[in-house]
Amino acid sequence: MMSTPQKPFDVLVQALNSTVLVGIKGGHTLRGKLMGFDPHVNLVLDEAEELKDGEVIRRYGRMVVRGDSVIFISPG
Repeated sequence: MMSTPQKPFDVLVQALNSTVLVGIKGGHTLRGKLMGFDPHVNLVLDEAEELKDGEVIRRYGRMVVRGDSVIFISPG
């Protein structure tokens, strides 16, 4: 059975209140609970952490990630 194609924002809506990994420019990776986003892909993450080689190197709490710095968003 074929699945129905999804629009990109549908995937983000499904990820709301879930943990995601976010790659940002400069080679940084963030992990946090996706609390919201807008059409520019500005993201609000709660319990945000910066990862390096899979290890937490910094904890931020709630943060806004500017959409033009986002490279990827993946289930976390």
